[in-house]
Amino acid sequence: MQPLIQANGQPRLGVFDVPPAQVNYRDYDLRSPMGRRLGALARWRRFHQFQYFGLISDQLIGGCALANLSLLGVGFVYLFQPATGRLLERRFKLPLGLGCEFSQNPQQGVCQLRWRGNLLRLENRAAGAEKHLRVELDDGTQIDASFSEAQPPFQPMCIATPIANNGWAYAQKVAGVTCSGQVRSALGNFDLQALQAFAHHDWTAGFLRPQTCWNWACLSGAVGGRRLGLNLSCGVNETSFSENCLWLDGRLYPVSGVHFQFDRRQPLQPWQIRSQDGQVELRFEPAGMHHERVNALIVASDFRQLFGRFHGVLRPAGETVVPLQGQWGFVEDQYVKW
Repeated sequence: MQPLIQANGQPRLGVFDVPPAQVNYRDYDLRSPMGRRLGALARWRRFHQFQYFGLISDQLIGGCALANLSLLGVGFVYLFQPATGRLLERRFKLPLGLGCEFSQNPQQGVCQLRWRGNLLRLENRAAGAEKHLRVELDDGTQIDASFSEAQPPFQPMCIATPIANNGWAYAQKVAGVTCSGQVRSALGNFDLQALQAFAHHDWTAGFLRPQTCWNWACLSGAVGGRRLGLNLSCGVNETSFSENCLWLDGRLYPVSGVHFQFDRRQPLQPWQIRSQDGQVELRFEPAGMHHERVNALIVASDFRQLFGRFHGVLRPAGETVVPLQGQWGFVEDQYVKW
């Protein structure tokens, strides 16, 4: 494994078989759009990073994210119980990221937020290719969840793409892996392995557009006795290369560009998601939504993550058609100014 930024100050680009050893953004030769070399302060201000860990089962759905926006550290966690429709949510916004820690190694390191007795911690371990989520909240909520990409073997999507004329993004995506651990909350106590829970994970960092927006869809679960994962995006990683893919039993199948059709004014209405190559033809029916909004003049975000059910078909190349009949998953609509 090599660092992402090469000796000439430029990132390695493309889809990788193995993740980079380090997203060494401080070594990037950042220039203005007109070619003027920019210094360490500009690199700090322009570099952004986020990590997300999601849980899916018929009985419990959850998500936890941490984001480094340079001027602001952001974290959230939520749990949703489909049977009752109850949603528990906590949000944290820390100026200048004070109380936050972010590793630039997607395989080995810790990203975490601590604030007044609350902890959101995402730890990645190279040994066993393990991902761990730990949440401790002052209301007694606790989440301890983990999965491995080694047993059974799993092929993550590792991709670096150019953005505009002076930026890039590195993303590492996982979906369709079984998850174990414990959840204790006001919704009850849950054993994730007993629930046959699945997980998905997103590690993204880079010099993204100062104003950007994207849509995203993801699901993890079992269909017809096979482990299924789906990762679709529109708005970030489509320059030269695409992060769109699906997984069957850990094997990655690339997917072409996708179109998200929905009403932004009424996001809880059904969504239609289709790929250009015909591999994806889905209808998403939302059951609930986590909404984050930040408007701090220099930094702004309007983020909607919806959880619900997918209906339709997937047609992975060389495989039989995979029908989806109410599979739980996520979609996302986000605008960011940073």
